[in-house]
Amino acid sequence: MTTDKIIPIVRFSAEDLAARNAEMGLDETRWYSEDELDALEETDPLLATRIAQKQARIDKLRPYIVNGETPPLTVEAMTTVLEEARAILLRDGGDLELVSIVDTTVKVRLKGACVGCPNSMMDLKNVVEKIVRRTFPQVTSVQNTY
Repeated sequence: MTTDKIIPIVRFSAEDLAARNAEMGLDETRWYSEDELDALEETDPLLATRIAQKQARIDKLRPYIVNGETPPLTVEAMTTVLEEARAILLRDGGDLELVSIVDTTVKVRLKGACVGCPNSMMDLKNVVEKIVRRTFPQVTSVQNTY
């Protein structure tokens, strides 16, 4: 006999996440210089790449961030964040474009090889939504619009 445990889904506000990060000491981001990244790349290339990518994302979003808080959900900021997802989808011949932002729902249009692909919904959830929610925790869903 098996018993399935139901785990409720909890959505946190951007303020809740920021408070949790502050409590854990994660609110301060250490900025690495090019020389430090080069030295780190010799010992741990994967970590150096991740740090460089994170710093590049922060640089792109810097104009939208006010007082260190989560950037407001604007078309310009969302387009910047979606560029990372586009780069991943383009590797397999897919693409996406931002259609609209309605409250906390982001609507995109999958294009190219993503159209009709059986994995496109998994890519939408596992790639696009994760990238969006990493920067905008207030987003509740990312939907494909035909």
